[in-house]
Amino acid sequence: MNITPIAYFHSPLTSKFGIPRQSGVADELVGTIVLEPEYRRDEAVRGLEAFDYLWLIWEFSANPHEQQGLTVRPPRLGGNERIGVFASRSPFRPNRLGLSCVRMEKVEIGENGPVIHVKGADLMDGTPIYDIKPYVTYADSHPEARSGFVDQKEWRPLRVEMPEAIGKLFSEEKLKGLQQVLSQDPRPRYHDDDERVYGMPFAGWDVRFRVTDGVVVVVEANRI
Repeated sequence: MNITPIAYFHSPLTSKFGIPRQSGVADELVGTIVLEPEYRRDEAVRGLEAFDYLWLIWEFSANPHEQQGLTVRPPRLGGNERIGVFASRSPFRPNRLGLSCVRMEKVEIGENGPVIHVKGADLMDGTPIYDIKPYVTYADSHPEARSGFVDQKEWRPLRVEMPEAIGKLFSEEKLKGLQQVLSQDPRPRYHDDDERVYGMPFAGWDVRFRVTDGVVVVVEANRI
């Protein structure tokens, strides 16, 4: 079977660094789904506005190299312990396919067809999407299900300190998303240097920050 993208995702996050490690953890992070020309017809999304959440099937397109081995090191386990690739959500997979549940905000009908506005995605800008399916509670929700190693490793978001002048560079909506992304600690799990300054592209700005004593401190933002 050959598959081709039916849409592309657009996000303030333009590099792999800073992408939330799961959908929904930065639930105010905005994004849009722009359909390819052959699907830019109102009937393709007819009835979609009646759903609150969507499943996206997409490609880890920023991982150009082939998967190596059958085990991975999840960040939730500190990046040190290995588990089977099929017991993880690692982006390094045999077929590089991702699955995300996102909250749908609205379907905007314009001159270039429908554009789907969502929140909470873990996709970078330009990600190809191969399918969109509605989330249905009776089949997709299993609140009592076990979650493997995730159940044993609690994750708490970090506190974010950002100068007011930097916060004013962003709209209120984008600022909420940025703060949530930073609170998830975008650093590689094996990095633990309180003095190191990291840069993350977001909405046209290079946001510079460091993590000290469990607090994300934004130090500057430069226009890209």
